[in-house]
Amino acid sequence: MRSHLPEDPTLERHFKGHKDVVSCADFSPNNKQLATGSCDKNLMIWNLTPKARAFRFVGHTDIITGVHFSPSGSLVASSSRDQTVRLWTPSIKGESTVFKAHTASVRSVQFSSDGQRLVTASDDKSVKVWGVERKKFLYSLSRHTNWVRCARFSPDGRLVASCGDDRTVRLWDTSSRQCINIFTDYGGSATFVDFNSSGTCIASSGADNTLKIWDIRTNKLIQHYRVHSAGVNCFSFHPSGNYLISGSSDSTMKILDLLEGRLIYTLHGHKGPVLAVAFSRDGGLFASGGADSQVLMWKTNFDSLNYRDLLSRHSRRVTPDPLPHLMDIYPRSPHRHNAQNGTVEVSRSGIQSSLTSTLENIVQQLDILTQTVAVLEERLTLTEDKLRTCLDNQVLLLQQTHQVDGSDEEAEGSSV
Repeated sequence: MRSHLPEDPTLERHFKGHKDVVSCADFSPNNKQLATGSCDKNLMIWNLTPKARAFRFVGHTDIITGVHFSPSGSLVASSSRDQTVRLWTPSIKGESTVFKAHTASVRSVQFSSDGQRLVTASDDKSVKVWGVERKKFLYSLSRHTNWVRCARFSPDGRLVASCGDDRTVRLWDTSSRQCINIFTDYGGSATFVDFNSSGTCIASSGADNTLKIWDIRTNKLIQHYRVHSAGVNCFSFHPSGNYLISGSSDSTMKILDLLEGRLIYTLHGHKGPVLAVAFSRDGGLFASGGADSQVLMWKTNFDSLNYRDLLSRHSRRVTPDPLPHLMDIYPRSPHRHNAQNGTVEVSRSGIQSSLTSTLENIVQQLDILTQTVAVLEERLTLTEDKLRTCLDNQVLLLQQTHQVDGSDEEAEGSSV
């Protein structure tokens, strides 16, 4: 439970170094570095310790569109309109490994949670998955009918979500390599997609100014936000799953409380469209970048709960829902598990992380339900009091009516 009202987010630092639009951002897993990509074709690695110097990585020959740290933090992947993906070592200024990834602009890149695969999205209408260690193309997912803007792995790596200019969000099974669901409720391009930390939901943003959250276990749209006055370009889930930050061409960032289903903050820091937002891995910071070439780093503040303490206090009375399995997602199809010995521990840690996140979310919802029940009980008591008062007044009125009727009868009898 919150012991005090949450504080507003505060601007912590302002990084200057890009000479053109900032298009993407990602924090390192240890929260000591921030990577940003730009239309100036440069990748910047900002060291967050005071007075530490930044690294500028030069190699792409066109706009950088996406950036993502590996889970270990030892590599940074970048995607570009030059049709390549590059892998960099964030502590050394120098050469990079190049993937000739697609036959058109590459729009996004992301590591899987075990760090063994990369997923890329492209204007060639395809999503591709790559092996990191051998730098090898594995397979392509090709059902989109227009440019693919974004592709993301689920936390357990069994699904990929993608979206694009064909106005669809697609869900893929990485085992069968088949599209297993399509969400089409968009009035324009679907610009960005991602899973929440528990892997039970996907969110997607659109050029039609909307943000939508879908439960992939039921395939139902569960939340729909229209809080921006222009297209939504990007968003990031808070690690707790309770908040989401979005960036828009209306020059603002919006922070949503997903448990209460409402907008809680509007942030003005950029002049022009906001094209990149990202929470740090622990949720304590978030970064933003935009058309004004600025990179801003903010302190979250509003999330003052200690989730670990909360989890330990409630662990005895809370039973988490089971994690979604591909069999829970329509259409049902056979799913083979071909886990190798070397990946078992990774899978377990991913499941543990997902269980912890799910449990934390349930604890939060239980707290809100408890408060809601208390409010309802209070309102019920007030209603009962009002009803009792109303009944008492009715009785008094009836008594007064009987008295008046009796007086009239007596008056009539005496006159006769």
